[in-house]
Amino acid sequence: MKNHIALTALALVIGTGLAHAQTVLNLGFVGGPQAPEAIGMAQFAEEIEERTEGRYKIQLQGGGALGGDRDVIEGVQFGTIEMTVSSTSVVVNFAPEFGVFDVPFLFRDFDHAEQVFEGDIGTEIMGTLPNAGFVGLAMGGIGFRQLTNNVRPVTTAADVEGLKIRTQQNELHLQAWEALGALPTPMAVTEVYAALQQGVVDGQENPVGAIINNRFGEVQKYMSITNHAFTPVVLLINPGVYGGLNPDDREIFHEAAVNAMQRTREEVEKIQESGLDTLRETGVEILTEVDGDSFREKLEPTFAKWSERFGERLDAIRNTGK
Repeated sequence: MKNHIALTALALVIGTGLAHAQTVLNLGFVGGPQAPEAIGMAQFAEEIEERTEGRYKIQLQGGGALGGDRDVIEGVQFGTIEMTVSSTSVVVNFAPEFGVFDVPFLFRDFDHAEQVFEGDIGTEIMGTLPNAGFVGLAMGGIGFRQLTNNVRPVTTAADVEGLKIRTQQNELHLQAWEALGALPTPMAVTEVYAALQQGVVDGQENPVGAIINNRFGEVQKYMSITNHAFTPVVLLINPGVYGGLNPDDREIFHEAAVNAMQRTREEVEKIQESGLDTLRETGVEILTEVDGDSFREKLEPTFAKWSERFGERLDAIRNTGK
């Protein structure tokens, strides 16, 4: 608890004539203030402060204020940052069991993903986080990833050949884009706008909400609706901080986290409805007729390797809800 005491701000709150300590917990993430997960975390902060009667305050540190995804996750692990919400595609570098979620074309839709996260598979995988130095409060999602680029319209897997694509710092993502013939370049999302603007990379892939909120439409010509991967996110808290919560407060944190993930989904669905028009207004050409089968066919040898690696769990995810 030494790190927790040293790194957590304390303030005095006056209520009913008595002073009591307010513990301020920093929650770092890379999304801007209008990102779906940022809106979800704002609701989380409000619910925590209200339900703990001001004993806990969540200080949102969005927009990469505390660093990129990996930086912030390491901060939570080391105890220099109390909390983060991050893509599991980065968390996998610390907790490899999350890697199964990075297999392309795994989830049929948002409902399918939520059934997995909220079922036995999600519970088992979340249960591995303490081994990596985290406690997981809840898991949700920010939607399916789409491909943007500045070179040419992409409607088949063959069109990807030779494109320099920014990816997350993730082994499976690199394998997938290499198998498709692209030149994947991992980098933190906070560096991507400048990389696209300067031509360091030709394109990137993200959910619609992230593409809009990071303003990638300003520096990209084409967006292909590939739906090639779903993006789960997980809300992590430092174990020392979590250990300092009493049982009632732990329950409040878990419930508020689940509610925040549901709010995040609602925001994703809103931006899905309006986002394509928003991008068109910035001059992006939206390609909706994409041959997904051509991507799956080209990835077939890699799918075989992933099946060997993840085994029955991969099949169980695919069959959930059928």
